[in-house]
Amino acid sequence: MTDAPRRRRQSPAVYRRRRLAAGLFALIVIGLVVWLVAAPPWRAAPTAEETPATAESSPDPAVSSAAPPGAAAPSSTPTQSVSSGPVECTAADISVEALSDKAEYAQGENPQLSIRLTNSSANACTMNVGTSAQSFTVTSGSDVWWRSTDCQSEPSDLEVTLAAGQTVTSSAPLTWDRTRSSVSSCESERPYAPGSGATYHLSVSIGGIPSAGTASFVLQ
Repeated sequence: MTDAPRRRRQSPAVYRRRRLAAGLFALIVIGLVVWLVAAPPWRAAPTAEETPATAESSPDPAVSSAAPPGAAAPSSTPTQSVSSGPVECTAADISVEALSDKAEYAQGENPQLSIRLTNSSANACTMNVGTSAQSFTVTSGSDVWWRSTDCQSEPSDLEVTLAAGQTVTSSAPLTWDRTRSSVSSCESERPYAPGSGATYHLSVSIGGIPSAGTASFVLQ
């Protein structure tokens, strides 16, 4: 009778791998049991009312809804105000002033004329301050010598917002060439205004708002 085949002895490395695998499996099982006890997956997430921190800090509804004696009850729906932008300036908001760069002009020297306006109201407002909204008039007594609108070319609009109390002056003055204007003589020769100490008056308007007074100057 032949001997039974002898089983091959496993190497020490194989035994070490088996022991390591068994140890890892045991750790996984222990960890799973601890997790199931501490946080079972079928438990719903706690609501805000069930959270201990919220429960400790939240006031008693009966207390928070009751107003102290003599106090007005709070409004259930707070009102909201919608702020609107600046409104259009009116004559009551704006003061307009006529300006000349000098009080007296030598012979052959042309007056430089400007507008100054002030928002005298307590609120900001908007207005058109472009050349399309400006008007300059030069008179001598009751005689109208010159109007800027008679031969105006390419008028433009310029919408600006004036803060409460703000004062602005036209950046580029308008030159009066010391001639009499009319809509029919824009491309032809025009008579010159007399000098030799004659006094002239400038009145202006902007956006239909006239200046409160005039600026007087002398032509030599």
